[in-house]
Parts: sequence; C-alpha cells; structure tokens
Amino acid sequence: MKNWVTRVSCRMEHEPLHPPISQKMHWQPGLSFRHFNYTTIMENIRCSGASLTRISRSPVLPVIQGSAVSVVKPSPPAFVGAPMENSKASSFIKGLAFLGVMRTAGAPFERVKLLMQNQNEMIISGRLPKRYNGIFDCFATTIRNEGILSLWRGNIAFVTASFSSEVIARAIHHYVNGREDIEWTHTRLQVAIFLSAVVNQFLVYPLNYAGTRMANDVITSSNSRERQFNGIFDVYRKTLKSDGIAGVYRGFNVMIPKIAVLRAVTAVSKPWQKFLLHHFQGIVLGRAVVNTFYASCRSMAIYPLDTVIRRMMMTSGAVKYRHSLHAITCIFYNEGVKSFYSGAKAQILALAVYQVYGLCLRYVVGVLRRKNTGDK
Repeated sequence: MKNWVTRVSCRMEHEPLHPPISQKMHWQPGLSFRHFNYTTIMENIRCSGASLTRISRSPVLPVIQGSAVSVVKPSPPAFVGAPMENSKASSFIKGLAFLGVMRTAGAPFERVKLLMQNQNEMIISGRLPKRYNGIFDCFATTIRNEGILSLWRGNIAFVTASFSSEVIARAIHHYVNGREDIEWTHTRLQVAIFLSAVVNQFLVYPLNYAGTRMANDVITSSNSRERQFNGIFDVYRKTLKSDGIAGVYRGFNVMIPKIAVLRAVTAVSKPWQKFLLHHFQGIVLGRAVVNTFYASCRSMAIYPLDTVIRRMMMTSGAVKYRHSLHAITCIFYNEGVKSFYSGAKAQILALAVYQVYGLCLRYVVGVLRRKNTGDK
C-alpha cells in the first residue's frame, strides 16, 4: 500500500492530473492529430528583378524531420473558426496593398534601372541617341524629355505582375499542403518549390515583358512626343503581330537558371542573415542595413542573367539574338563584362529605398494602431 501511494504521488507530482486537450483529440478515433512545430517552408515563388522573398508560416505546413517530411493534416471543421479564416484573408489583402505601395514607391528607380540596363540595345535599335552618364543623368534626362510622371511608366504592368505572383504562390501553397497522399521528403519538397516558382514566372512573364517594353519606350527630346507603344495592350498587339506568342516569352529560358541560382544563393546566405538579424534584435536601423545588404548580394548574383532576359525582351519585333547563349556571347564580346551589370547601382538604390519605405510604413501603421487603441 505504501509503495502504491508513493507511485501515485510521484505520478501526480510529475504529470498533470488531466491529459492535455491535444491528447484527448489524438485518442478520438475519428480525428487525426499530431504534435508539430511551426516551421518555415514556403519561400517566395516570385522572382523578379528585385528578387524580393516572401516566407509563409502556416500550422498546416509539412514538418521536416531529418530527411523526411510528414504532412500535418489540417484540423477538422469543428476546430476551425471563421474569424481566423477572415483574419488570414484580411492579412493577405493588407499584404497585397503593402506590396502595391512599395512597388509604386520604387517604380522610378525600377525604370531608371531598366533604362540603364537596356540602353545599349536601344541605341542599336535607334530608339536612344546616346548613352546615359549615370543614374542621375538618366533621371534628369527622363524628367526633362518626358516629365516626372513618366518615371512610373510601366508600373501598372509590374504591380499587376506582383499581385498575380502573390495570388498564384498562395494557390500553389494551399495545393501542396492539401496533397496528403505524397510523402514529402526534403528532395521532393525542394523540387516542388522550384517547379512552382517556374510555373509562377511562366504565368506572370507576359506582364513583366509588357512592363519592360513600356519602361524602355523613351522620348528622345521634349519636342518629339512619339512613342513606340500606347499602352499594355498595344505592346501585346504589336508583339503578337510581329513575333507571335514566342515574342512575349522571349528570354524565358534564362529564367530557369536564374531561379536556380537565386535559390542556391538564398540557401547559403539565409543562416548568416538570420544570425545578424538576431544580433541586431531591437535595432531597427541595423536590421534594415542587414536586409538591404543581403538582398543586394542576392540581386547581384542573378543580375547578369536578369540583364540577358531584359535584353532578349527588347529584341522582340526586331529579332537579333538566335538564342540565349548567342545573346550572352554577343554582349560579352561586343560590350564587355561590365555591360552585364549596367544599372546595378540603381538596383541597389531601389532595394535601399524599399527598406526605407518599409520602415516608414511600419512606423505609421504602429502609430495609428496605438492611437486607435488609446481612443478605445
């Protein structure tokens, strides 16, 4: 009797009197529930020139355990509340709005980057009389000849591409999570993420093409108001008439190695970035500098491939390059290695501006949130 009392007291001392709710759910034969950790799986499937990365966190994502991945089944409908779903949808819409504001704010730097990146191609085609003497000369010349609002030319196509990319990424994300019949090993998961990125870019590539052609449609003097394209649909109409559907996707084959390089560089640099962000925890400016530095490194790693893509886009309607390797060879021998990084300074400046705008928006949102809380 004494030993039994001792065992009972030890059990009550080290274990709760009632089992946790998760164990109760696990014991029910009609429910399937497993303990899991919230892990980061899905990375941005969008790969634009700025190579911004979005990471999704969800309690129904696969859980990595060693080399295998076990898919966590979503909770039954009885345990899923409508307010949570509404909050997720609201958060997604706010994220899209934030993305649109950021893209619009950085549009002038994006256009200058594209003008610098493709100026040699425009000179060859006769659309530009001479080279720009740097990003500030590009800003001044564009404003003088076309007006300050022209710095946002092509932004509608780029913002639409960003929105579409986010929606497609979210749809693919939910589809992958719903495939409970697949054993998600680490290799299969990486292949799935890579293929989903390729599919995403294939669907939004025509929008990026239209934005690129409109951004590089310059007016050479303040007296001449003639443009090559009168809008997004005019870009598609003229391209399909001259080159067919292949003209809209010219340069897409270079997008595949670009995505692969970006994922490899991100995988290598991400641990160091997380380490520095943890070191600068609580220092807003330090975290912004770290994020800008690593975003710039990743962007510069894929910038030559992005240059080839943009240059091949510019040849639609007047085909010059037979294929991507021919384009790389021509640019290398005729213009030198430096030409692959033309406009890189504007790209780095755009990434820094994105961080500054992000800090300002977060500060304003925080102030408004504290004000509303105080009013209540």
